[in-house]
Amino acid sequence: MAHRLTREQARRIAVRAQLLSADRPAGIVETIDALTVVNIEPTAAIAPSADLILWSRLGWPYQPADLVRLVEEDRAVFEWGGFYRTMADLPLLLPEMAKRPQSREAREWLAANDVFRREVMAKLRAEGPLRPADIADTAQVSWRSSGWTDNRNTLQLLEMLVLRGDVAISSRDSGGRLFDLAERVYPTDLPVVSPEDAARERAERRLTSYGVARAKSLSQPIEPIDVGGVGEEAVIDDTAGTWRLDPEALAAVDDFVPRTALLSPFDRLVFDRKRLEEIFGYEYLLEMYKPAAKRRWGYFALPILHGDRFVGKLDAKADRKAGVLRVFAVHEDTPFDALTTEAVHREIHDLAQWLGLEVQGLREA
Repeated sequence: MAHRLTREQARRIAVRAQLLSADRPAGIVETIDALTVVNIEPTAAIAPSADLILWSRLGWPYQPADLVRLVEEDRAVFEWGGFYRTMADLPLLLPEMAKRPQSREAREWLAANDVFRREVMAKLRAEGPLRPADIADTAQVSWRSSGWTDNRNTLQLLEMLVLRGDVAISSRDSGGRLFDLAERVYPTDLPVVSPEDAARERAERRLTSYGVARAKSLSQPIEPIDVGGVGEEAVIDDTAGTWRLDPEALAAVDDFVPRTALLSPFDRLVFDRKRLEEIFGYEYLLEMYKPAAKRRWGYFALPILHGDRFVGKLDAKADRKAGVLRVFAVHEDTPFDALTTEAVHREIHDLAQWLGLEVQGLREA
């Protein structure tokens, strides 16, 4: 028999699963492990997405330099497919890496450039870690695309080799990513997990990080959102169809203690816009790609979570030269009461303090 949830219960399960209740996690690795992935989108209108995601969970103790150390020195965290992940999850990804590249076009291009591939691997072995610009483009066949990757053969090859697990991203700096042989970045004594067991465990971990999710959702090429048949069946009041539920999350739903948080537009709690509307009744669209005149909420507006509800969007920008966090608007989906205003303003000031900036433009109550 399917579990029956109110929307309030579903919201609280989802928020708590994403570590956004008052019970904060203890550290970076624990946070990434619970979330399974942390988006690396580098747009820094306020701060890079990974930093905002981790700050929103950990608060002021989080410092970007600590994440860098975990990636580049401790090798407890690694980058794959546009996300940070814990190294403990690498065995679950190896079967996925073995299937890359998945498109026939990419496989044929890689085969046609086998000499190029061997030259790049040899250069990395001799001189790595390297940037794409450090590696000569000796491709036998150019990569053709209608997008920005057209004829960027070295970068395209490195991206494919990372997805295959032959190459890994060793570090990042102001000049971008540095690539090296995977054997010098990843541990070599990894357990072997069958493709079937890996797929199921990844789905179970995703469901734990969501709390409640659809069996089938948005199609994502690198990091799926679907959870398949794991967990237990549930129905949520005023939503159609069935959901999959983490039963342990349901058992803890009465332990929910609310807080207020400012989220990255790339946060996994808001990433699935359909789920966001169904459970939270919240409309959100990242507008950085829209002309300024057509934006409703701002270039990089942050979703505002208050308890188990999304209540608005913060339109702000970090002006580091001036030393201020410029607040252009706090968009209230419905008018804030005094307590909500106080909590949201306190979170904005906490964000500015963490960034080392002063708040400018916020209309204090």
